[in-house]
Parts: sequence; C-alpha cells; structure tokens
Amino acid sequence: MDPCPFLRILVGNLALKSPSLLPSKSEFSLVHPSSSPFFCKIKLGSFPSQFATVPLIPPEAHTPDDVVSFTLTRKDIEKLGEKGIFSSKGPRLQILVYTGRRGSNCGFSAGKLLGRVTVRLDLKGAAAGRACVFHNGWVSVGGESTQLYLSVRAEPDPRFVFRFGGEPECSPQVFQIQGNLPQPVFTCKFSFRNSGDRCLRSRSSLSETSTSRSWFSSKDDDSKERKGWSITIHDLSGCPVAAASMTTPFVPSPGSGRVKRSNPGAWLILRPGDGTWKPWGKLEAWREPDGLGHRFELLPDATGGGGAAVTLASSSLSTKKGGKFKIDSRGFVMSSTVGREGRCSTPEVEVGVKHVTCTEDAAAFVALAAAMDLSMDACKLFSQKLRKELRRQRNEEFVV
Repeated sequence: MDPCPFLRILVGNLALKSPSLLPSKSEFSLVHPSSSPFFCKIKLGSFPSQFATVPLIPPEAHTPDDVVSFTLTRKDIEKLGEKGIFSSKGPRLQILVYTGRRGSNCGFSAGKLLGRVTVRLDLKGAAAGRACVFHNGWVSVGGESTQLYLSVRAEPDPRFVFRFGGEPECSPQVFQIQGNLPQPVFTCKFSFRNSGDRCLRSRSSLSETSTSRSWFSSKDDDSKERKGWSITIHDLSGCPVAAASMTTPFVPSPGSGRVKRSNPGAWLILRPGDGTWKPWGKLEAWREPDGLGHRFELLPDATGGGGAAVTLASSSLSTKKGGKFKIDSRGFVMSSTVGREGRCSTPEVEVGVKHVTCTEDAAAFVALAAAMDLSMDACKLFSQKLRKELRRQRNEEFVV
C-alpha cells in the first residue's frame, strides 16, 4: 500500500510581551495563561480560521508548544499559491492579535485588533517531503514595544486514504485512494449478532457466511433498543482482518427517547490474534441535543503494557452537518468522515503512515470508522424509524 502525501502547517509557541501591557509582578503572579486577555485568529487561504489564546509573559519567559495546525493535501498546496507552489510570492499565513475576550456580537469579533503578522510560506521544500521552519522568534505587532513570539513550520505527514464504496450497513467494498486511482483492498460484511452469541469468537467462525439459526423478532424491537450490529472487514482473499461489534445496546433513557451520555451504547473494535478475536479498542456513543457525542479508548491489551484503557478521542459531531471523527494524540493518528443524520454516508478514512505496519492495522481503523458512522444511526431519536438495512427482518437468517 502506498500512502498519499499530506503536509501539516504547525503554528505554536505563541506569546506576547509588552512593557505597557504587562501587569505588575504581584498582579502577574495571579494571571494564568488560559485567562490571558489576548487571543489570535489564524488564517490560511480558504481554510477555516482557527483561534488560540496568547499568554502575556515577562520578556525572559517562554513556553514552547503547538497550538494550531492546518492539514494540506497536494491539491491544497497547489491552490494556496496564486501561481502554483513554486511561485516567488507563495501563500501567506496571517495571525491577527486581539485584546479582550473572544466572543461575538452581531457576527463581529468582540475583541479589539492589536495588530497583525504575516508569514510567507515557501512550500517548495515541504512539498518535496522535507520539514521546513518558516519563522521562529519575536516579531513586532501593534507598535515596536509590543512583540509576538511564534513558530511556524511544516512537516510531511503521509497518510493512507481509504473510501467506502457505499454505506457500511450495505456491506460495500473499501478502496484505497492513491492519486485518482481507487484500488479495492477490503470488503465489509454487515450483520446482526444474536444476543445469545459471544462477541469474541474464533476467526474461522466469524468467517463463515451463515448459520442455520434464524432471528425471530417483533416488529417493534428496534423502537425499544438497537443491538447486535456487527461489521467484519475482510481482505481480498476473504480472510477476516478486523471487526466492530456492538456490545452495549443503544437504549433510550426513560422519558427522553434518546441515548444519553449517562448510558451510552458501545462497540468493541476487534483484531485477530492467536486464532481468535482480541479486543483492541472501545467506542462509546450517545445523543446530545444537536450532536453525536463519542469517546474512543485504546484497551490495555492493545497498549502492550496492561493497566487502564487510554482515551484517545472524546468529542461530539453535528447531527445536522456531520463532520470528522479524529484521533490526534501527540500527532495525527486517524480521521474519518461521518455523514449528517438521515443522509447516505460513504466514510473516507485517513490513517497516519507510522500507525500502519500491516494489513490488520489499517483494517482496525476502517472498522472503527464504520462503527463511528453507524453510531449516527444507532443514536437516532427512537421516535424516528431506521432505514431498512438497519432493521432486523422477521425470519431473517443472520450472518456472522
């Protein structure tokens, strides 16, 4: 598998110093960076603007960290330059520094503009796969006595890109995207798991196409709880290489008609090992007033050191607009698109190259992306009907 070239523009080490703005030493000792009355708006081309707090510090103080990042594909790099990435002008990064609390009033920022800084980005070296530093140091802003410290750099961030050929519940193929050439690499099999079955079964039993048992359920079961959903990822030889199994039913809280954070539904993400399935990660999801809340944990067996599970992602997505599920823990790990509620969704998955050493690694992230996408349906209000692919049919012979 060959990765696609990606580039991350990282902005960090933000700090502001000014004799006229700096409080007395006694007052300064009470000021925490998170409560600083300064913030900045960072703009790069047509990318959504990002915001960050800027701490006010004594001249000798400095705390390095990355606070904002922009991820660029090859097409993004080409669009940023007016005459291409090798233009002598090149794209520009703008940092607008404000004093006051970040907020909005009739659509305008509530802060007062203190000054702005422009950093020109020469992406020629970065596009060739080399790390580049565009700026690292102090620069005047809002007058000579006021200075902003910042670092701006670019790092290559190659990723494997996968795209579902259809909705996960329709058992589609999964393609790897390299340039404009989609190449099939996996197949998915969506099924309903019998409540009496064990979720951890041998690879051979999960690779079977069917069983002799049938599922008899009432027409209204899905209006009470959503359970037993399972999706298995196979390689092109038909061997199962990852799976996602709904282990905790998605059940509405009494009187609410929705899955609440206090009682989320859950999936286990499974990987093959020693002739059986082994738990790798746990995804929990619930319904918020206008969003899909979620939390993903890497389980102890996956970390190799035992102990407690490690939370890698905890956030929410808009149910009206959809969004991206992301794991960005000490650097990019993976992301996957999630369609808005009620619309067909074909997830696109990006996985950082350093997190993939074998087919099973990539398949586990694909299974996680499928579970995240299906959670949008599992957390749908129980007053609304699921699409037919997600409803158990009477006398249906289920597949594992």
